[in-house]
Amino acid sequence: MSIPGAIFYVLALLVLVATLLAVISRNLMHAVVHLVISFVGTAMLLYLLGAPLLAALEVIIYAGAIMVLFVFIVVTLAVPVSGGERWRYVRQWIPAALLGLALLIIMAALIASDPVSGQGLKLASVSPRAFGGFIFEKYWLAVEIVSLLLFVALVGALYLGRHAFRSKKGGIS
Repeated sequence: MSIPGAIFYVLALLVLVATLLAVISRNLMHAVVHLVISFVGTAMLLYLLGAPLLAALEVIIYAGAIMVLFVFIVVTLAVPVSGGERWRYVRQWIPAALLGLALLIIMAALIASDPVSGQGLKLASVSPRAFGGFIFEKYWLAVEIVSLLLFVALVGALYLGRHAFRSKKGGIS
């Protein structure tokens, strides 16, 4: 195995473990740190695969802006940092684990049955200007719809959080 191949597998394992820890962590700040590690690992994988622009966007947008927003929401809404019982929802974990295992088996079967999956990809280099031009010329409507959906989700989350915060404090509900 080559050195880039070994680095790829180590980074992939890091991303999987960090993501799993983010999902099962009961402490919200620990979950945010695990997600940041997962996003940075994903950015390193993207860079290793020859996509430095996507790697930079991953770090700037996800590991930077989105995680700062998560921390801001946790601090602003005064959400308790750690949850309650660790295995409180075991009945929910079992179907989720079975569904995840089924999806893993289906994906492995699909990858194994595809004759082109073992071939390497051709390297392509695109400048950020060309990438931005392509996205905003061909898919401008999709970009605008996604930005509008993200804005509506942010406003909705703040409204619901503010409403729950007021009713907990005994204020106007």
